[in-house]
Amino acid sequence: MGIILGLIAILVVLAIAYAMSNDRQNINYRGIIVMLIAQVIITWFMFMTTIGETIINGISAGFSKLIEIGKEGVNFVVGGIAINEGASVFFFNVLLIIVFFATILSVLTYLKILPVIIKYIGGLISKITGLPKVESFNAVNSMFFGQSEAIIAVKSQFHHLNDNRLYIVSASAMGSVSASIVGSYLQMLPSQYVLVALPLNMFSALILSSIIAPVKIDDKDDEVDINEVSDANSFFEAMGNGALDGGKIALIVAAMLIAFTASLDWLTLSFNPFLQV
Repeated sequence: MGIILGLIAILVVLAIAYAMSNDRQNINYRGIIVMLIAQVIITWFMFMTTIGETIINGISAGFSKLIEIGKEGVNFVVGGIAINEGASVFFFNVLLIIVFFATILSVLTYLKILPVIIKYIGGLISKITGLPKVESFNAVNSMFFGQSEAIIAVKSQFHHLNDNRLYIVSASAMGSVSASIVGSYLQMLPSQYVLVALPLNMFSALILSSIIAPVKIDDKDDEVDINEVSDANSFFEAMGNGALDGGKIALIVAAMLIAFTASLDWLTLSFNPFLQV
């Protein structure tokens, strides 16, 4: 029954996207079908095969090691704060790890390691789906950096993107899970769900945005420039920029959690008398 309800939910969401489409004649049905099949294969492979389980365990172990290293930096700064035995401070133990992950991503970007990898992965997705390279590159880039940093990486190419292409770029950036906060998620949720969500969210964002705002372009307008993905002038500046960006993300997440948690508690208390009646 759960599978049937899930399939119905997928069809409803796709139908809503189709109803919102501004150019139904140019919808890339082949690409959408390919991405849907890719999601099924990824999910099956990661959850149902020994190799997939081994890959997840390996990636999870790598992240766990990075989290352990990141906690050394956190403990150096806030380790002297007294905390009740057995207690855990979410901001210190979870959110501040984002600073370390953002620093690593910033350095790998400055060294042009990540941009090259992302460019070729995006190119492969573009080849098998028929989506433009810029949109594919941005979708993969968003998996690592989140919406703001991913948009900045393709800002030099905005001048030749029409409204539909800009929509896909923006929607895929907002719909992805950033690797800079994966370390935080891994401390709260089972690793397999977090890691599999990265590619699934990316494909889902591309599917819906390419239905709502289809694009069709010439090959001459379909190039990706990775020369301006980092504005750092040195290795240490890249570290500093990443740390500052990670700090901003941690504070933003903390502020949002405070606001929403307190608001939900207030709503519960406000409506509790009515619910009891």
